[in-house]
Amino acid sequence: MSASDRRTFLLGLAALPLAACGFTPAYGPAGGATRLLGRIALQDPVTREDFTFVTRFETRLGRAQAPAFDLAYTINATRESGGITAANETTRYTLKGTATYSLTDRASGARVAGGTVRGFTSWSATGTTVAGLAAEDDAARRLAVILADQVITRLLAAAPALP
Repeated sequence: MSASDRRTFLLGLAALPLAACGFTPAYGPAGGATRLLGRIALQDPVTREDFTFVTRFETRLGRAQAPAFDLAYTINATRESGGITAANETTRYTLKGTATYSLTDRASGARVAGGTVRGFTSWSATGTTVAGLAAEDDAARRLAVILADQVITRLLAAAPALP
């Protein structure tokens, strides 16, 4: 058996378990994402982090055209010192956050999915005041994107069981 024949044979063997278990790509024609694309209406954003969360969510799953579900969410974040010098000066901060979400079916009013996701980001505090504030804003934006991505991942995993 030549080397290329062996590779083809081994790739075929590797794909067998995926085919046997009913694996379907989330964004494929029969994937779970097709049940959610453009069908989730998010609550109105209030804070800057909410706006980033909603923007990321709508970028990945589309703005609700024919909403079948409502998504309520709450984002909480806390800032902690991460690095302290011998002179007791903070050189790094960490922003830890959670997003608690609940997906409700519009037709029945029943909660069909929900939970809490967690994430964190950090930034350096060694520059000027303006640079530190800009870095903190960027960290908050990155945290909101991380939390939105995690909520989307959980919803995609739950999509096959949704009404």
